[in-house]
Amino acid sequence: MTGLFKLARNGLFLIDPETAHGLMIKALKAGLVPPCRPVADPRLAVTVAGVTFPNPLGMAAGFDKNAEVPDALLSLGFGFAEVGTLTPKPQAGNPKPRLFRLPVDEAVINRMGFNNEGHAPALARLQARTGKPGVVGVNIGANKDSADRVADYVEGIRRFYGVATYFTVNISSPNTPGLRDLQARDSLKTLLEAVLAARADEAAKAGRRIPVFLKIAPDLTREGLDDVAAEVLEHDLDGLIVSNTTLSRDGLKEQATAKEAGGMSGKPLFERSTAVLAATRKRVGPGLPIIGAGGVSTAADVVTKIRAGADLVQLYSMMVYEGPGIAAAILKDLPALVDREGVQSITELRDRDVDRWADRF
Repeated sequence: MTGLFKLARNGLFLIDPETAHGLMIKALKAGLVPPCRPVADPRLAVTVAGVTFPNPLGMAAGFDKNAEVPDALLSLGFGFAEVGTLTPKPQAGNPKPRLFRLPVDEAVINRMGFNNEGHAPALARLQARTGKPGVVGVNIGANKDSADRVADYVEGIRRFYGVATYFTVNISSPNTPGLRDLQARDSLKTLLEAVLAARADEAAKAGRRIPVFLKIAPDLTREGLDDVAAEVLEHDLDGLIVSNTTLSRDGLKEQATAKEAGGMSGKPLFERSTAVLAATRKRVGPGLPIIGAGGVSTAADVVTKIRAGADLVQLYSMMVYEGPGIAAAILKDLPALVDREGVQSITELRDRDVDRWADRF
C-alpha cells in the first residue's frame, strides 16, 4: 500500500493539504482503505501504566481530531490510536490556510488551533464503540477563549473517563496563545493537581484507574525541562509524551514555506525530539513511561526512539509522505531488528542510547 501511495502522491499533493486530510478521514470511515494483516509477534508487545499495547507504534493526536476513525486506524496496524485534541466547546480553529507541506524537507507546518467539534460528538462516537478491542487514548485541551483553562482539562477527564484507555493532557501546542505557559512550574503544579484530583474522583466511582500522560514541547530550555520533570515526579502522573511540534525552523530547505507561522513536524523534528526524549528520561529516571514522537517514518526510527528512552512511539506527519501503509511497513520490519539486537522483547532495548542522545540536548 505504501508503494501505491507513493505513485499517487504527486497528484494528491496538488490538493490543499487540509482538504486531502479530510478525504483520508472520509476514506477510512467508508472502509476504502484496506486493513493490514496484524503482526502477531509477542516480542513487540509493551505494557506500561497497566495497559498492554500489542506493539509500540501509535497514531498521534491531530489526525483523528473528532474520534471518527480510531478503529480504522487500529486496523492499519497501529498498536494504539490517540484521538483529539478535544476541547469542551466546539471551535473552528485558526483561519485557513493553516496546514502546509514542505515536500523537500518531508516536513509539515500547522497552525490549526485545536479545531474540533467539542466533547459531545466525540464522546458519542467513543461510547458507540464500547466493547470493541484496541487501545484508544483521548487527548484533551482547553478552548482558546476559556476563562478557566484548568477547568477545561478537568472537564475532559470527567467527560471521557468511561471511554478512554488513557488520557493525554496537551499543554504543548504552539497554536493556542498562552497554552505553553502551562508548562511553567507553578502553572503546571496547579494543572496537575486539578487533573489528577479529577482522575482520583472518577476512578473511585468507576472502580478503575485510567492513566494520564502529559504532552510537552521540544522547545523547552534545560531549565524548563528541569522544572517539568521535577513537577511531574512530585505528582501521580503516569507518563509523558515527548514531544509536540516545534517553532524552530533549523535546517529547512523550503525557506518560503518555512516562514509560515505554526508548529513544524515531520522528518526534521526527529533529532531534536529524540534528544529531548533522552534528556527527559535522564531527568525522570527509569520508572516513568514515556511515549516518543517526532519524525518517525521507519522501523529503525522506532528502535532509535526506544533506545533513547521511549517505551512507546507515535507518528502522524510522516503518514503524509508515506501514506496509510506506513504502520504496516514499520511493523513488518521491526521483528528483524529485534532479531538483530538479539533480545527477547523490544522493551529490552530501552535506554541503551540515552546518554548519547541526551548529550545533543
